[in-house]
Amino acid sequence: MIDSHCHLADQKFAQDRDAVINRAVIAGVDRMVTIADSLREGEQCLAIAEKFPQVFCTVGVHPHGARIWVRARDEQLLRQYFSHEKVVGIGEIGLDYHYDHSPRDVQCDVFRVQMELARELSMPAVVHCREAIEDIKKIIRSVQPAKLVLHCCTERWEDVEDLVNDGYLLGFTGIATYPHAEEIRRTIEHCPLEHMLIETDAPYLAPVPHRGKRNEPAFVVEVAKLVADIKGVPFKEVDRTTTQNTVAFYSLPS
Repeated sequence: MIDSHCHLADQKFAQDRDAVINRAVIAGVDRMVTIADSLREGEQCLAIAEKFPQVFCTVGVHPHGARIWVRARDEQLLRQYFSHEKVVGIGEIGLDYHYDHSPRDVQCDVFRVQMELARELSMPAVVHCREAIEDIKKIIRSVQPAKLVLHCCTERWEDVEDLVNDGYLLGFTGIATYPHAEEIRRTIEHCPLEHMLIETDAPYLAPVPHRGKRNEPAFVVEVAKLVADIKGVPFKEVDRTTTQNTVAFYSLPS
């Protein structure tokens, strides 16, 4: 099993990161992809990925940080990261209209530039979307990257069905286990397993029965259990298929 999206560079893991990774492996999570939300955090994520053979990483500029993006400088820095074999994608990139920490037009410009870079370099894109699905889809349609996952999908099936039909993936987290997450569970029900990744977004969004605690990659097992229950398929089938999906998406070694 693979946790396709976690944040191992987060300060919440500073004191026991080695133990967290070890617990994941013991739980059957043999690989993890740690996501960088900024170029600076990219250095930390790459260092973690180089230290642990089970860990790979992505690097990108989150919409919260779009306001400090300088294209002439930052695009070149991104290109340098992608020369490392442990850097397997660009992300977390996207749009966030809930917090609006960066102006929306700036978010869109920075998202588009990074999507174009992903297409140019044939890198998979890890996309953050919060209350911005229509603008997300407009940019996706205009750029048409080869590979994309809508991370931590909380959208209605009707709003993302066209992305799946275009061959893109949806990533699901522990939010789907929460009592009032009926709409997310409905999206899981409709999404073909072959278009699905499972993730924790650790240290955030711990699933039931760990809700309220710090999330860890080991807890991605709970997301897989939920998907199996919703789909009415064996847990091993969810494990096998989502693992294959993640390996193919990030071009991980078998």
